[in-house]
Amino acid sequence: MSRVIWKGAISFGLVNVPVQLHPATRPERTSFNLLDKDTADPIGYKQINKRTGKEVRRENIVRGYEYEKNNYVVLSDEEIRSASPESTQTVDILAFVEAYAVSFLYLDTPYYLVPERQGKKAYALLREALAQTGKIGIANVVLHNKQHLAALIPAGPVLALNTLRWGGEVLDIGELSLPPADAKAAGVNPREIEMATKLIEDMTESWDPTRYHDTFRDDILALVDRKVREGKTHEISEGAREPTRKRATADVVDLSELLKRSLGRGKGKHAA
Repeated sequence: MSRVIWKGAISFGLVNVPVQLHPATRPERTSFNLLDKDTADPIGYKQINKRTGKEVRRENIVRGYEYEKNNYVVLSDEEIRSASPESTQTVDILAFVEAYAVSFLYLDTPYYLVPERQGKKAYALLREALAQTGKIGIANVVLHNKQHLAALIPAGPVLALNTLRWGGEVLDIGELSLPPADAKAAGVNPREIEMATKLIEDMTESWDPTRYHDTFRDDILALVDRKVREGKTHEISEGAREPTRKRATADVVDLSELLKRSLGRGKGKHAA
């Protein structure tokens, strides 16, 4: 059953919608523990003084902010807590913006907002109004004693709250080496654009997340399951894999020729 992370209210104008915050994702990471090769005992970590190499006891560890290279200001836990934002228990909407105006680059962690019983009508009203106007809400919210900028997004029957990266966290593209924004200046001709557009249309399909899998995780879990069934829980073996064939790129073959060959392959990866 989904757990409640936070209870509060969506606040916009004079309207308050009481809601619960639930996680919207479940990480499926493939993690490994470090073990002693001879005994399979877990390997622990120590806090080490990088200059002396000696272990430091937990009670002697403090927090420092590096204000310039190798120079720190030490801050106490009390000082850090005093600077923490006050938990207001509200999703405080600051403004509404066009949904397409917020780049995917700013999206961070998604959550579900579920209305309390007395807030269901106001919740549905806000959800439908956002969906019909194509707008999303930009809000402030404090989660786990940390202030976040967030987007309030209608997603079918649910309102999602997606925390956003702050403006300074998304790097400027000015220093990147990119082709000119103008297609002609970038050396792309109309025929190539036409073929690329046709290829995109041929490969277009309905979004179905269940069709895509973390094949590395699937392979690791299958390997673990096989080793457990064979009783090889501590055995270390070297697996062999066929070398991956190098894919042709536009630097190797003429771009127009690659597009022509791609168009002849049907509807993309799934068809293949």
